[in-house]
Formats: sequence, structure tokens, C-alpha cells
Amino acid sequence: MKVRRILVPVDFSKHSIRALDYAVRFAEPFGAELILLHVVEPVAYATPADLYAGMATQLGNLLAEQRRSARQQVDDLAATYAKRGAKVRVQLRDGVAYREIVDGAAKAKADLIIQATHGRTGLSHVLLGSVAERVVRTADCPVLTIRTTGPAAKKATKKKRAAATKKR
Repeated sequence: MKVRRILVPVDFSKHSIRALDYAVRFAEPFGAELILLHVVEPVAYATPADLYAGMATQLGNLLAEQRRSARQQVDDLAATYAKRGAKVRVQLRDGVAYREIVDGAAKAKADLIIQATHGRTGLSHVLLGSVAERVVRTADCPVLTIRTTGPAAKKATKKKRAAATKKR
């Protein structure tokens, strides 16, 4: 299998940054391009305030500000990793996260998706759902999930810190 393009969804959390770090290392031997994808999920709730004139304008302004802020953050992130030698491109999409990740991967002809999973279980998993789980179920390409919580993740982080300390 040849890996040319890897889609990496980022929400700017420490979890997605750890998955991005992993994706950079994974892409290196293949010379693969990383596609950093951020999804702006519009917040729209129907309330009695919707009946007042100008509410649509306020929601439109909020969405525009979300997009502007997200664009700045994802561009900054891409620039940081490009300076380290990674081949990086950016996608910014609006919609439901898992759908946009799957659609973005298909449109970019990604060979692989690498994304973080928060490792939620129990009630929080039921209430919040799992974007990673939905991506795994619906993506046309392989999906590699990086668990960034729990004992194994903590052990890997300790090893990484120890290795970094030795280099100094």
C-alpha cells in the first residue's frame, strides 16, 4: 500500500495535537502529505429570541468569527509543522464533524485518516458520542485512531519526555 496523503482532523485540543505529532512521524518514511482538517460546527439553537429581527445576523456574525478564528489557528499550526519539514495542506469545513472528516478524506483522496480518540467510556460516551467511532464506521479509507488518554498513553508520554531530556 502506498501512502501519499494522510488526513488529520484537528480541533486544537492536546489530543488532536498528539495525533498530529504521530501522523508527522508516520508520514515521514512515505514522504506523504498531511492534510490538516478542522471542522467548524455551527451552533444554532431555536429559541424565542429567533423571533426577533437581527438574530439571524448575529448568528451569521458568530459563524463568521468561528471560521476566522479557526482559519488562523489551523494556518498557524500548519506553518509550525511545515517549518519542521512536514508537507502540510489545510482544509476548513463547516458541518457535522464526522461527516465532514469522511467527506474531506474522500475529496482529498486520502489514503489514511489518523485521528485522536479521547477514550471516553460510559455515560460521557453515550451522551457525547464518539466522532472517531463514527469516522471508523463510515470512512472509505483506513482509519488509525490514536488514544491519548489512559495508562498506555501516559507511559508513551513519559518515554517521549525521557528521550527529549537525553537529547539536551
